[in-house]
Formats: sequence, C-alpha cells, structure tokens
Amino acid sequence: MDWIKQIPKAELHLHIEGTLEPELMFAIAQRNHVKIPYSSVEEVRNAYRFSCLQDFLDIYYAGAGVLLYEEDFYDLTMAYFQHCAEENIVHTEIMFDPQTHTQRGISFETVIMGIQKAREEAQEKWGISSLLIMSFLRHLTQEEAFQTLTESLPYKQYITAVGLDSSEKGNPPSKFKEVYQAAIKEGYIPVAHAGEEGPADYIEEALEDLQIVRIDHGNNCLTNPSLVQKLVMQKMALTVCPFSNLELKVVEDLKQHPAKKMLDLGLKVTINSDDPAYFGGYLTQNYIQLADALQLSKEEVATMVKNSFQYSLLSPEKKENYIQRVEDFLEQHQ
Repeated sequence: MDWIKQIPKAELHLHIEGTLEPELMFAIAQRNHVKIPYSSVEEVRNAYRFSCLQDFLDIYYAGAGVLLYEEDFYDLTMAYFQHCAEENIVHTEIMFDPQTHTQRGISFETVIMGIQKAREEAQEKWGISSLLIMSFLRHLTQEEAFQTLTESLPYKQYITAVGLDSSEKGNPPSKFKEVYQAAIKEGYIPVAHAGEEGPADYIEEALEDLQIVRIDHGNNCLTNPSLVQKLVMQKMALTVCPFSNLELKVVEDLKQHPAKKMLDLGLKVTINSDDPAYFGGYLTQNYIQLADALQLSKEEVATMVKNSFQYSLLSPEKKENYIQRVEDFLEQHQ
C-alpha cells in the first residue's frame, strides 16, 4: 500500500479548522492566553470521540476558539500543508468557515490573510496548488450568510467557491437558495454538503436550488435509485470521507462503507479526509484503510485518485497535466 502514499493526489473535501491537531490547539491556546477545558494534550485527544455530527461540531467550534490572530490561521494552514507535502497531495481545495470566527469578533481579513499567506508559501516551498471554498454555516440564517458573502467581496481574488456545512438535519439546502444565487453572480462556484446525515431529498435540493457542481458526502443518494442514475448521467462527483463517516456513525464499520458500491454503480467517487485531526487520519490513511476494508483493487483506487483531479475546480489544462502525472506514476509502479 506504500504506492498510495507516493502517488500524486488531490483532496477536495477538507475543512481547515478540522486540521487543528491537539498539540497545536494547546500551543495556540497557551500563546493567546485562551482557556480551554483541558489540562493536557492527551485530554484534548481523548475528547475527540463522537457519537454523531453534533457531538463533533460542539468540540470543533470550541477548538476553533483558540484562533485569534493571522499568525494562528497561518500556523494552522501550514501544518496541514506539511501533511500534504509528506503524503504527495499536490492539489487541495480547502474549505474555511468565516462565520465560526467573525461571530467571535475576529475579522474576515484576519482569517483569510493568514490562510492565504500559507497557501502562497506552500506553493513556493512544495509546489502544492490550492484553492479556497468559503463555507456558510447552515445552522445560521441566510441573512447571516449574506453578510459573510458581502464581507468576502474585497478578498474575492483568493476565493474560488462557496460551500455549505455544519448541522445538516433541519437545515435544507433550499434555506440558502438566494444567497447561492448571489454568490454565483459574484463568480463563486457552488458546492454543498448534502446527504450525509440529511436525506437524499437534500441532494436533489442542492442540485436544483443551489445549482451545485459537486456534492460533499452524498452517501444517502443510495437510498434513491433514480437520483443515483441522475448523478451518474450528470457526472456529478461525490467527495466521500471514509473516516468521517466511521467516526460520526454514518457507517458502523469501514467494511460497510458504500464507496465500492458507488463505484460499481458508476458514481464519480473521490476520497477525502474532511476533518483529519478529529477523525483519526489524513488522506493517505483514508485511502489505505478503505482499500483494505473493502478489498479494493489497485485499479479502483487509481480511479478515485484520477477522479480527485478530474472533478477538482481546476482548469481543464491543469486537470489534464495532473492526471498525466498519475498515469505516469502508475506506469512506473506496475
């Protein structure tokens, strides 16, 4: 399985706040004199156990509370890029949650400029390309999402897409129809979380009301065969997150994970780590353990790796270049 670490990969579903390792959380809390309800790194790590999405979100938002300054967002993002360099993740599409921070009085500028500085440095140091997806928090109102959209406009050159995350149940995509229309008019590409804890209907809504070009998660599409057929016809990619699904009890065991079934049905599956600091592993580990649990062939893994570039938000030329690099690697490692 060593080849999985070495093959050039892209990651399309990654929340930068979800890469906050306990050691870094503790270090930044001490640096910023922020009190957290843990007395050691081990206590923080032990708290990273969840029974559902809401359990996870509670500690996720608490952890983000240590992030106050541009330096904090830079350190957080550079720590993730270090993992990318070690795992040969050559392109990544990073989601960030401005509202998690602006609601605490942190400026939009502080958040994005810390992340942006790290993006530029990672490109220069390791040749890692990246783009940003600004996520709206679905448990908040559409009016608050509009405010975030307005705050983002001076920094539009740094942001490629808008997304929708946080508590899915009771917060359908249709709740954000107008703000998505406005974001698309501003030139942002639309993606959204749908069908993780929410029903297949939410995937339909995200497609129709939000005009999304890619589905984050999408597991519950399998409950609706006609929807599956539609997704296959439209070549609508799913950014699937195995460890996240396991830790949040979407599946009880990786051996029950639907990724292979999705591939067999013709769905465009990509593998991602979602919130790796909280869910026990970065991208390579997600690939390796999923491949082992489902007994995936090398061809099936390679298909998902190529999908990660094909269904990225990169230009057609860049996609082609990266896929050629994957093909060259596979030829050399037959």
